[in-house]
Amino acid sequence: MKKTLLSIATLCLVQLGLAGCDATPSSEPSEQVAGYFADNGTGNPLAVVQHPAGEYHDGITYVSYQGPFEDPYVAAYNHEAKTWLGPFRAGTSELGRREGRTKFDNHGKPTLLIDDEGYIHIFYGGHGGDRHHGENTLGNVHHGANKHSISKRPFDITEWDEVDNISVFGTYNQALKMDNGDIYLFYRHGAHRSNWVYQRSTDNGRTFEAPVSFLKHKRRTDLKAEDSWYAWVGHGEKDEIIVTFDYHLCWDWDANERGHTTERHDAHYMVFNTVTGDWTNVQGESLNIPLTREEAEVKTLAMSTGPDWTFNGSTYLDTQGFPHITTNVGVDLGLKTGGPKLLRHLRWDGEQWLGGNSVNGLAAGNSRGDFILSGESNVEVILADDESGEVAQWLSNNNGETFTKGNVLLTTQNGTFAITSIIKNAHPDALVIAAIKDKASPHRQIYLLGNEGPIGRPLSEATLEKDTSVFY
Repeated sequence: MKKTLLSIATLCLVQLGLAGCDATPSSEPSEQVAGYFADNGTGNPLAVVQHPAGEYHDGITYVSYQGPFEDPYVAAYNHEAKTWLGPFRAGTSELGRREGRTKFDNHGKPTLLIDDEGYIHIFYGGHGGDRHHGENTLGNVHHGANKHSISKRPFDITEWDEVDNISVFGTYNQALKMDNGDIYLFYRHGAHRSNWVYQRSTDNGRTFEAPVSFLKHKRRTDLKAEDSWYAWVGHGEKDEIIVTFDYHLCWDWDANERGHTTERHDAHYMVFNTVTGDWTNVQGESLNIPLTREEAEVKTLAMSTGPDWTFNGSTYLDTQGFPHITTNVGVDLGLKTGGPKLLRHLRWDGEQWLGGNSVNGLAAGNSRGDFILSGESNVEVILADDESGEVAQWLSNNNGETFTKGNVLLTTQNGTFAITSIIKNAHPDALVIAAIKDKASPHRQIYLLGNEGPIGRPLSEATLEKDTSVFY
């Protein structure tokens, strides 16, 4: 990677652990400014499911993405000084270096978390683990190795240590830090036919307890397929964690002419009390864990999508403590991906699930994103819509019954978007990370978007070395 040349003043302003730094960085007024902060994103470098991909802390927004060789890269933006630091490579992914690689895997995108001591954690690189890692007792394997890197110093992204303290079989890492400092790492323990699990750390991520299953994969007796899941976890009330998930019907390769597909259905919701260890549905009824499809269909169903296919979204609580859910829904077009899917919004009103209409009001198309709840009835969705070629704010003041289009944050004429969930503790100028995916090149420009659009950077700093072995 080409190392960006930065003044000592800029370094001091970004590294919060260094005191007494009062120099002011400067740049040439005539220097061209890019809307993106890095141009070495690789493949599909961002996603909503791997979260958080960034965190705001004490004037700095820290961000991560998939860069050359599918390695995790981390950059930092100082809001007061309006300066960038990085990106720096935070670890080495096996996905971009496996023998016989002919395409991007894209499942090992990084998740970023800051612990109570200020150390930055990156979880990355997994797509179920590989056969050489041994037996996966909670599922099957595919590629890569789930990894964990920790910054060598608090709030310092320049140097990293790879640590061996989580399962190599993880896919879709999602990290939460509770009020008491405990860190929970959620992921699917393997490839498609695997349980979803969590690992807990009580010492700022230096060690983790053994994986605990909460969603169960198992063989179906009525079809040539297995039950599987996709989940998204978030903070609930006090010591609780909330989970939304959809059901993945994982067909055998010889089950029909399509073989294995990404067929998923429905939207589910449940709650985990981290103190008692109890899992409940939205009505407070106890659940048997790990949860099976049969019990989920009876106790946790928030929306049935029938024959339509889904792509799981996110969940948050409103001021009344009621959950809101987003999920992507589209018709089955006989394709392995099922066809385009629109982001839809649901909410629980204390008695029933309401909503389910698309955020942008369209009946067809492809859109993804995440949302913010505020006040008693305000919902703001950051929506990446491939049909219009826009990332825009969609606003509701009636709990998602209707939405109106707000500011357009990013546009494209020749590509589609990759976008993250809302950055943890987000600054209004830095809400999400986004990338434009152009079929003409595997290299992606990475943007940090807020209420005013992208945060720019001098073009010379944003121009970085690329992976020359990538596949077009």
